[in-house]
Amino acid sequence: MRILIIADPLEQFKTYKDTTFAMMEAAAKRGHALFACEARQMAVEGGRVMADVARVTLTGDKSEWFRRGDLERHPLFAFDAVLMRKDPPFDLEYLYATQLLTLAEAQGAKVFNSGQAMRDFNEKLAILNFADYTAPTLVSPEPARLRAFVNQHQDVILKPLDSMGGDSIFRVTPQDANLSVIIETISRRGSRTVMAQRYIPEIRDGDKRVIVIGGKPVDWCLARVPLAGETRGNLAAGGTGVARELSKRDREIAEALGPELVRRGILFAGLDVIGDYLTEVNVTSPTCFREIMDQTGIDVAGLFVDALEAACGQTA
Repeated sequence: MRILIIADPLEQFKTYKDTTFAMMEAAAKRGHALFACEARQMAVEGGRVMADVARVTLTGDKSEWFRRGDLERHPLFAFDAVLMRKDPPFDLEYLYATQLLTLAEAQGAKVFNSGQAMRDFNEKLAILNFADYTAPTLVSPEPARLRAFVNQHQDVILKPLDSMGGDSIFRVTPQDANLSVIIETISRRGSRTVMAQRYIPEIRDGDKRVIVIGGKPVDWCLARVPLAGETRGNLAAGGTGVARELSKRDREIAEALGPELVRRGILFAGLDVIGDYLTEVNVTSPTCFREIMDQTGIDVAGLFVDALEAACGQTA
């Protein structure tokens, strides 16, 4: 297979923990040809979605882990699979990229996850499709509504809809002396939509990343345990990743969502589960392969390549 990876600059990868690198490594071991570009290198010419791409060869060297070939311009449908692995934030440029990917799909490209899915499944709002598995939630830009929700539930998490890695997340109570300014700041005085969720105390045991590939859950998740005194378990916010077997509830949630994810064109999703509640559905550039692989020996990246090959109807 010829696989195109659309990602942030390869030079920025931290290969010891990068999920995209783990995918590339697993694909290369099976003899698949790897190509890479950034989203900004896509264009529409003559009605076709094109990209300036380079062949990438993995070296096995930790310091200089890849060699890049010369740039070549190809239509996206010239590849057997296109992996969209650019990190959020989901800004206008990201939106435009997903629209180009949808056009490329109409021209015959196989894109994972699909452009439509990435637009439809905002990582925070997607949980609203699965209300049976979520804690009480409010979505609104209005400060008065947000304050009323805090008063009702007493202990609440506020977060913007377009961030990642635990950025700009606040835990608030009605007694918080800075409640008004926090709500004003996070909502930009009512001009930015915010998600409010009842605080889930089980965060102390970890914010679990449950991996779903091809509609099926991986048997182990990564519990991201917050630092002492922290609310956020995100690894980017200092949390510690601990691999754990899925609980009965984790598996119930993952198996309930799996068929719908597949139907929507989502080959790989990272579900965030705190306690018994689904809190996010990550589809843009989910992570945590490497941590689970290193701690359990499970070849999660290999499972992903299995699913990718099956979705494309091809092998190495």
